[in-house]
Amino acid sequence: MPETRRGVLYGIAAYAMWGLFPLYWPLLKPSGALEILAHRIAWSLVAVVAILAVRRHWSWFRELLRTPKKIGLLTLAAALVTVNWGVYIYAVNTGHVVESALGYFINPLVSVLFGVLLLKERLRPWQWAAVGLGAVAVVVLTVDYGRPPWIALALAASFGTYGLIKKIAGVGAAESMTIETLVLLLPALGYLAYLGQQGTSTFGNWGAGHALLLAGAGVVTAVPMLCFTAATLRVPLTTIGLLQYIAPILQFLCGVVVMREVMPPSRWVGFAIIWLALSVFTWDSLRTATQARRAPKQVAVQNAS
Repeated sequence: MPETRRGVLYGIAAYAMWGLFPLYWPLLKPSGALEILAHRIAWSLVAVVAILAVRRHWSWFRELLRTPKKIGLLTLAAALVTVNWGVYIYAVNTGHVVESALGYFINPLVSVLFGVLLLKERLRPWQWAAVGLGAVAVVVLTVDYGRPPWIALALAASFGTYGLIKKIAGVGAAESMTIETLVLLLPALGYLAYLGQQGTSTFGNWGAGHALLLAGAGVVTAVPMLCFTAATLRVPLTTIGLLQYIAPILQFLCGVVVMREVMPPSRWVGFAIIWLALSVFTWDSLRTATQARRAPKQVAVQNAS
């Protein structure tokens, strides 16, 4: 199979698994969001260490320890991903799947804003139009909900900042996940020990199946991340940009079709504006990428003539 096609399949697999997460977390009830989060951290470390052991890939660890700056960035990334995971689990298990999907729909626009504010990047006119439409959608949804869509905004801001930190750190997915979960391991284990002492831990008290599902949180976290990394190594970023919409689309369908969340007309209007913004953003990105590919060919033809 050609590498590009394989990369697309890896990308589809990663985003499809992320998109179906809303179906997994409710299976872990009666565990609370914080207990699920703690188990997710602990078992993610187990899963990623097992993967690294199979690959016999450990040389990076000593080299990374010699770069305190990267360790600091990954520690910050660990804090951000904790917020993101915790808010997402809370959202799904309290009936806010559609709002969580909104967070990942607006994430590309938030990432663009971070590029302007923090990296001093310049936006093209159509990108500004997309960001403006996104802001209008947030206002419409604020009126609809009777409050700002805090869950969506928290997910988009935490994941967008997490991506920015990871880009600056420049560490591979499995390696960075190892460091991030190591940083988070002691607080996670401490909280699980506290629950055990209080007699409120659900692990092992609701049958073997429930315990296996809690442990499986590590696998369902690590596998899509590795598929995503495999995809980014094989396909252009423009393709990844298109594939990323698979996850929020599936999350949205889970909320509306499977979990029957209420969608009044005003909420549909807000989502329609977001989808229009993303259409403009994607069209502009594809147009710019096409022009960039054609430019060297045009220069070569002019030089030849």
